[in-house]
Amino acid sequence: MTHPLTHIFRLLKWGRILARHGALRGIESAPQTPPGVKRLCRIARLGTLQPKIPDYAAAFQAIGPAAVKLGQTLATRPDLVGEEAARNLLTLQDALAPVPFERIRQEIEFTFEAPLESLYSTFDPEPVGSASIAQVHRAVTSDGRTVAVKVRRPGIDKQFARDIDTYEWAAAHLEALGGEAKRLRPREVIANFRRWTLRELDLRREAASASELAEAMAAVPHYEVPAIDWDRTASRVMTMSWIDGIKISHRDRLVAAGHDMEALSANLVNAFLRQAIAEGFFHADMHQGNLFVKADGTIAAVDFGIMGRINRQARYWLAEILYGLTTGNYRRVAEIHFEAQYVPDYHNVEEFATALRAVGEPMRGKPVSELSVGQMLDGLFAITRDFDMQTQPHLLLLQKTMVMVEGVATMLNPKINMWDVSGPFVREWIRDELGPEAALADGLRQQGKTLALIPDIIRRLDEQLPRKGGAPPAPPLPEIPLIVGNGKPSTWWRYALTALVGAAAGVAGVMWLG
Repeated sequence: MTHPLTHIFRLLKWGRILARHGALRGIESAPQTPPGVKRLCRIARLGTLQPKIPDYAAAFQAIGPAAVKLGQTLATRPDLVGEEAARNLLTLQDALAPVPFERIRQEIEFTFEAPLESLYSTFDPEPVGSASIAQVHRAVTSDGRTVAVKVRRPGIDKQFARDIDTYEWAAAHLEALGGEAKRLRPREVIANFRRWTLRELDLRREAASASELAEAMAAVPHYEVPAIDWDRTASRVMTMSWIDGIKISHRDRLVAAGHDMEALSANLVNAFLRQAIAEGFFHADMHQGNLFVKADGTIAAVDFGIMGRINRQARYWLAEILYGLTTGNYRRVAEIHFEAQYVPDYHNVEEFATALRAVGEPMRGKPVSELSVGQMLDGLFAITRDFDMQTQPHLLLLQKTMVMVEGVATMLNPKINMWDVSGPFVREWIRDELGPEAALADGLRQQGKTLALIPDIIRRLDEQLPRKGGAPPAPPLPEIPLIVGNGKPSTWWRYALTALVGAAAGVAGVMWLG
């Protein structure tokens, strides 16, 4: 187990980097930040020269690859980091310095136990993309197919494990402070982050996700997932078909090529809704760097390291929530929140519906360009606090992806009305899935399953009651020995002294360099 002193030194080092980029000011000034955290922020920024406008994305890039991924996760949590920081963190797209080609060659040859030339007839040593976990090269296979080869950075698994260990330690101490910090459940945020990262580190899992998504979206026009070359894919290397297209962030080039921006933005939104609501399996990293537009207008997605899943019941609730917001049926939206147990039962459904109306009515019928994101988020966060709603970690990926998709769609078409675009799809899905015929067919299926499981249901009745809510059971969290609040206050002064010495050393270094 890593010693607490090691965690403290790492946090001080990272805190100094955050301070130099002005990234601690928002945390320090936020009213919900615990006093202990504010004191640590003040210590970390002693003697630093800070920019007027904080650059959170640059700070996370300076800390390292694991921090880049953590920053992308925190971009989904403006309630934790603030709206300004969340918007800035959304710009994190893994633009990191590439690994030298010789190390990439060694990684490929070690993985397949064969010379590079026996696998690929040509291999471009210059990467076309360099991310926090892997980088991508263009190549041609020995049988003449142009492919993209994704190679994991050597040693990245050990670096991620070390950094996440410290994230877990810090989250445990933050949650131990209680109050708002406990309600926001930082330990579960980091637990989810660990699981997502472990999946990304295994490129076979990413290849399997791409294959599954390709099957799910095969009948959807204007959306494509590259084919996987399984013979040249392993845990550290993934090979897939090459995509010829314009990166979706290059709007001017798309317009010059004659693409319809309104159609592109609508196709993107509906492709996401199809994945999330109809399939329950969605590409959860749909930022501008991972989307291309082919000559015929097809949107091609890449990088399937982060995928999200939503069970059938949660998809019903999600669809009804979206439909209720588009139609102004706030009573039904409120009822769903109580059914899913997102809101504790001791609150009143009507009062919650009124609170939702206060947030939803100003948004209805307006294009995204006319909406005040800040006011909307303030209203939503006020609702979560007023009605004691805990963070739902199983929905974080969905929330992150919705924010990304809306951002890309708005970039393509600033006048897009998300309600108008999403409404027809959601309405049709609800009719198909929740209409009388679907309800009858689903009921027959469920009755058949129930009859077959009666013996097991009787044996395990104690596990079925009380009825579960919308959130799955919390994952097992690691035991973190706390340096405060664990019955051993006499050791606290040592760690406080370490923190002060580290801060003093940082100040001395700045003065010496100055």
